[in-house]
Amino acid sequence: MFTRTLYISRTLTLIPSTSVRVMSTSIEPLVIATRSQTGKVAIMTLNRPKALNALSSPLFTQLNAALESADNDESVRAIVITGGDKVFAAGADIKEMKDITFSEAYKNNFLGTWSKISTIRKPIVGAVAGYALGGGCELALMTDILLCTPTATFSQPEITLGIIPGGGGTQRLVSLIGKHRAMDMVLTSRKVPGKLAGEWGLVSRVVEEGESVVAEAVKVAETVAGYGAIAVQAGKEAVNAALDLPLDQGLRFERRLFQTLFATADQKEGMAAFGEKRKPTWGDK
Repeated sequence: MFTRTLYISRTLTLIPSTSVRVMSTSIEPLVIATRSQTGKVAIMTLNRPKALNALSSPLFTQLNAALESADNDESVRAIVITGGDKVFAAGADIKEMKDITFSEAYKNNFLGTWSKISTIRKPIVGAVAGYALGGGCELALMTDILLCTPTATFSQPEITLGIIPGGGGTQRLVSLIGKHRAMDMVLTSRKVPGKLAGEWGLVSRVVEEGESVVAEAVKVAETVAGYGAIAVQAGKEAVNAALDLPLDQGLRFERRLFQTLFATADQKEGMAAFGEKRKPTWGDK
């Protein structure tokens, strides 16, 4: 368990996690797991500051463990992933990749476990400040709601290394910003500042200049955490299905989930509370 406490501007206090545990053999953990003041939001902070949070297999081993633990913890209702207020992640660790052969990469399914975040059922809010390059950009794209600062920088510079994105960048960018903008980023290594990322629809929200993107991300996560967990999970599942299903099948899937929620106690409570003009008490049943 980590006992380190983080303090972030705008009076947001993050408390040590009592249930999100990450095993680490290094002196400093590569991922610091904390909780928000209410304890409902698990915050995963990438922790390789000297390497600008460069991503590596050991880091993802810890991040995946933290995510899985949070996903299985009933007290956690939402998750935030951040690199802090100065940098998110400046790409994958080139030192780890440069000597890998094709047979090693193929046999060991290199990068295969880096997308585990996409299997997490609980909503994940990303908070990007500074650089989100290469794998860092791809990690950000895998979150459900993405916030950034106006001066954040998104880029897929793999082409400058003789490779292409391997963590989903080419696929997710197309669905978010369209083919031509995706091609621009992938083939020219174009750097997209946070303000433009907001205009393109690459991110959900751009925080105001000088505001803490981490604090705002936790605020958004707390809002989500305040709703019934079953409806939140269903909403995330339905939106993600739209990426894979034709419209007619997606509409049918959405309708079935909608109808299914009428079997929950939370639906009865939510609608009763609306009629009685009071705040609902969710039981997650």
